[in-house]
Amino acid sequence: MSQVSDKLKWCLNKATKELIETGRHRGLLRKEPNLKLAEKHLVKAEHNLDAAFYFAEGGYSDWSASAFFYSLYHCFLAILAQHGYESRNQECTLAAIETLKEERKLEINQEYINLLKTIKNTDESAIQLREDGVELEFRRKEEFNRLAQVCKELIEVTKEIIHK
Repeated sequence: MSQVSDKLKWCLNKATKELIETGRHRGLLRKEPNLKLAEKHLVKAEHNLDAAFYFAEGGYSDWSASAFFYSLYHCFLAILAQHGYESRNQECTLAAIETLKEERKLEINQEYINLLKTIKNTDESAIQLREDGVELEFRRKEEFNRLAQVCKELIEVTKEIIHK
């Protein structure tokens, strides 16, 4: 069993345990595939991408990093809903996406996954930008443009995946 599938198992167990104890969970559940929910997450991804541009135009480009992050994240939630998962945990979302990829149930560029991971010795990930940002402006215009383009690409990829 791979490290990713171990993490997936932990996430599923965590959610089950929390549901029993509190009636809520912060993990991952198996559910029936839900295209309607997947489409709602896709709409949210597009909304967050629009917000990134809105923030930048209004002088709040520092908030664009969070909007880009959540645009990417909602794409992954859409894919998971289509595959029959409900996630309420970022690490569990990534574990499920990586497991689906590992099991060849999902073809997706690793770059998209890496953007939502905390990777040591890099500031290239959207999560790193979101968590480390204390500046009032997006640091580099090229970085803003790159993340905007990647979000647009992942939204299109997600549309293809959920409408197969």
